[in-house]
Amino acid sequence: MKAPVVVLTTGKRKRAVARATVRKGQGLVRFNDLPLELVTPEIVRQKVSEPLLMVGDRARALDITVATRGGGIIGQASAARTAVARGLIEWLKDAELKETFKHYDRSLLVNDPRRKLPKRPGGRGARKRRQKSYR
Repeated sequence: MKAPVVVLTTGKRKRAVARATVRKGQGLVRFNDLPLELVTPEIVRQKVSEPLLMVGDRARALDITVATRGGGIIGQASAARTAVARGLIEWLKDAELKETFKHYDRSLLVNDPRRKLPKRPGGRGARKRRQKSYR
């Protein structure tokens, strides 16, 4: 079976949406138009590179470009991590790798459906309330 020319995948976390493009190349990984080595803070770099480290040498011949929108930096990193993992599985067509990802962390392949609770009246946030005093 022939490898695809380009693979497009998406990932979501909270309000962040990431789109990953996987194609044959020299092993370059770009996150929001920056090489992955220059992305700060370091936790973002680690999150995005996690699926690449699990794949190992098979990812060295692939160029991966990730574009994210919305949310905060950690939400974007988690969304990008999901998009990259899905792209690698679709490109490599490896069922064993898919099981490895699922066993390691399900959120590598599945979007996180959790959202922020809306603020409600009577307090500062979704859950916190002003205390009552009866004295």
